Amino acid sequence: MARTTSDIVIDAPADQIMAVIADFSAYPVWATGVKTADVVATADDDRARQVHFVLDAAPIRDEYDLAYVWDADRTVSWRLAEPGSMLTSMDGAYVLEPLDGARTRVTYQLSVDVSVPLLGMLKRKAEKVIIDTALKGLKKQVEAS
Repeated sequence: MARTTSDIVIDAPADQIMAVIADFSAYPVWATGVKTADVVATADDDRARQVHFVLDAAPIRDEYDLAYVWDADRTVSWRLAEPGSMLTSMDGAYVLEPLDGARTRVTYQLSVDVSVPLLGMLKRKAEKVIIDTALKGLKKQVEAS
């Protein structure tokens, strides 16, 4: 499954960015289309291991669970643990790369499959829109705090 990738530079250290990524209860504030994000299970470090999402991002309206794997403040990856009615597969990751001073490059990788057939080009375009919107929302949320 090919991944769509994009990145952005955020004026904050990696730990501050990862704290925003890990705060799922705040996703409805900054993550476009996310209506709720409820932690179902946590790991030993108190970070989410599984999260239940309710998404309303036309044309996709769905509920699903994602399973997360954290690597300190360097990366977080996820996969679809409980499929929804539309989402049949989702694999993604945020990769954080510290730059000079307190800036960090955040790379978002995503691959999504849905139950309705989509041309590869349309699917990649949809993934790109999701990624770019998420990165801009993350940057705004982190830099506002």
